[in-house]
Amino acid sequence: MPTFLAADGTELHYDESGEGKTLVVLPGGAGRHPSYLGDLAGLPGRLVVHHFRGSGDSPAEGARSFWDQAHDVDGLRAHLGLDRLDLVAHSAGTRVAIAYAARYPDRVASMLLVTPPAAYLTDTPSDAALITAHRRGEPAFDAAVEAYRTGPRGEDQADFERWQQVAAPATYAAWTEVEQAHSRIGRTLLSTVRAFLDVELPEDLPRRLGEVRAPVRVIAGAQDFTTGLAPVLAAAKLFPNGEAVVIDDCGHYPWVERPEAFREAADPFVR
Repeated sequence: MPTFLAADGTELHYDESGEGKTLVVLPGGAGRHPSYLGDLAGLPGRLVVHHFRGSGDSPAEGARSFWDQAHDVDGLRAHLGLDRLDLVAHSAGTRVAIAYAARYPDRVASMLLVTPPAAYLTDTPSDAALITAHRRGEPAFDAAVEAYRTGPRGEDQADFERWQQVAAPATYAAWTEVEQAHSRIGRTLLSTVRAFLDVELPEDLPRRLGEVRAPVRVIAGAQDFTTGLAPVLAAAKLFPNGEAVVIDDCGHYPWVERPEAFREAADPFVR
């Protein structure tokens, strides 16, 4: 597996597959093992999948906030010999992509942000309850919503992983064998999540994003309980060249739930 050295000398890992235009991929989960991404439904290009500190095959120690890990992404850019990056990011990985754009706006060629959490970017109220109301009464979904409301019951890794499995049905628009199998791929360390989200963001972050001139496409799931739809659409408007594409009958993982629709939304943009 290829590696590069971060500015502090830490050896960080990345995966590489495919040919063509280089797309640097930032996984979500606040540090979930990138294996859950698969091949992103065959997304075209040379996919360079970054393993964040504390996740995947990068060292478990030394995990940092998503704001600080923007510097690691720039280290990967330099290692790849690129002047600017075309970023593809999912979920919590979009936090790092946005941090990178805010800190290195001239080094971003484009950003494809897939189901980004947006509550920290906009005060638009979440409509999650409304867009998923039709699923109320499904035992697995109701239990998942309650799990999101209460959070993990304990403070150790085992408790966190049990909570993730109970909460998983709320992250998809349906809960078939396909979604169930996908939910079990890719471990996430609780310690990494805590470090990832331990950050005080600059008050002028929205202004900084307004200075990012690169094209930005946001892909939203019409039934994404984890993010809601309205906040995601509002976040796309923070970028001067931002746009949003909504995929129907879809939750938080469009390349798993609606692969053809995902490719239709993503391929023209990344090419």
